[in-house]
Amino acid sequence: MQTVTIQTTQNVGIDYEIAGVGDRVLARMIDYGIFIALAIAGGIIMTSGGFGDSIMGWYFIVIGTIFVLYDLICEVFFNGQSLGKRVMKIRVISLNGKRPTFGQYLIRWLFRIVDFMITGVIGLICAAVTKNVQRVGDIVAGTTLIRTKPRTTIDNLVFTPTVDTYEPVFKEAAQLTDRDIALVNEVIHTYFKTGNATLIYNMAGKIKQHLAVNPPETMNDLLFLQTIVKDYSHMVTINAQLTNS
Repeated sequence: MQTVTIQTTQNVGIDYEIAGVGDRVLARMIDYGIFIALAIAGGIIMTSGGFGDSIMGWYFIVIGTIFVLYDLICEVFFNGQSLGKRVMKIRVISLNGKRPTFGQYLIRWLFRIVDFMITGVIGLICAAVTKNVQRVGDIVAGTTLIRTKPRTTIDNLVFTPTVDTYEPVFKEAAQLTDRDIALVNEVIHTYFKTGNATLIYNMAGKIKQHLAVNPPETMNDLLFLQTIVKDYSHMVTINAQLTNS
């Protein structure tokens, strides 16, 4: 399973599972299937309806134009996804952690000529041999395709029982309440559903200020919140054991 770590502008390191060559091919086949269906349906309607050759010609010119611009339009307006990519649950992402710019989408689109239209296999070969499964257009644009389903589920993050030998990283977490931890839990859960890193950044800032703690530079905001939850859960469990003993 190939992954890529993206550092967001909020200093949150996110691991994404890279979409494989098979995912790309299936997404492309779905997109092609849409246009093939439109061409066949249009031809049948035009023929049975007695439309003239000029009207039929214009129909196929319009369909052809949409086909040429299809990827660019979809990726710009649908957050890096065509219909095929949406079905396959993959999308284009920028390797710098930001949402891809119009320029990056445009470069990917322009390099389709190199990737697919010269020999038809350059893009597939390049994707198969590069570290981040990138075709030529992705390499030049600084993008790749990732799976939209998160690799880590929230069930593995919150209120996980800790062993007695665990040493809390932030003992200040004891100052928090169950309500505070529930809110942190909700923020983490929402982040893994939506990918909105701003929520993590804002919540981490508030917790740091409230507890007056400074995490190590190597600890990003997501890991900080996960650690706070783990520390709190551990200390609450230990206190409960002492109370009942």
